Amino acid sequence: MAQHKTLTDFAADGTMITAPDGACLFRPDDPVSAFLIVVAGTVRVEHSTPAGRTVTLYRVETGDSCVLTTTCLLSARAYSGFGYAEGPVRAIAIPADRFRHLLGTDPAFQEVVFRGFAQRVGELTDVIDTLLVHRTDLRIAHWLGTRSAQDLNMTHEDIAQELGTAREVVSRTLKALERNGWIETARGHVRIIDQAALCHHARAHTV
Repeated sequence: MAQHKTLTDFAADGTMITAPDGACLFRPDDPVSAFLIVVAGTVRVEHSTPAGRTVTLYRVETGDSCVLTTTCLLSARAYSGFGYAEGPVRAIAIPADRFRHLLGTDPAFQEVVFRGFAQRVGELTDVIDTLLVHRTDLRIAHWLGTRSAQDLNMTHEDIAQELGTAREVVSRTLKALERNGWIETARGHVRIIDQAALCHHARAHTV
């Protein structure tokens, strides 16, 4: 049985681009000129409301593509969100015309693009469900409890943007969690002391 192709199998159809840490790869109203496949590093995709509140939608890791880019290419619309490099990024850029040709003629390319598209849409549904259903303080506790690192070099504003809430809400919640002895905070830094307690708190109070 033939192995499933991956996006990087189509590297010859594009050119390699690079971006330094923190670079903005795209922003709202930018035209979409290429289908991007990340081969090293991570791209954080964010959406901002007219009021200025920002939420992280997802991250594009090695071997993945950006569902927002795919959607814009398919609909001939400009970007509606931001994409930032987290660490140095290398990516394959397949020109829009070549992307459309492959999508119309190559079943293997179709399969790998839409498989990744479906997976990412499922993740976006989870983000929307979390934003609409769960209390912000519980989302913060759950987010902290599921971090792989115990020391986070993030400001309250960074966490607020990650979770799509206000900095004041994050500050108030972190103080409450610190009083419980589950975390310790300092300027630009959060240390997670009891991940199990944070996760239990989030689960026990979620309706």
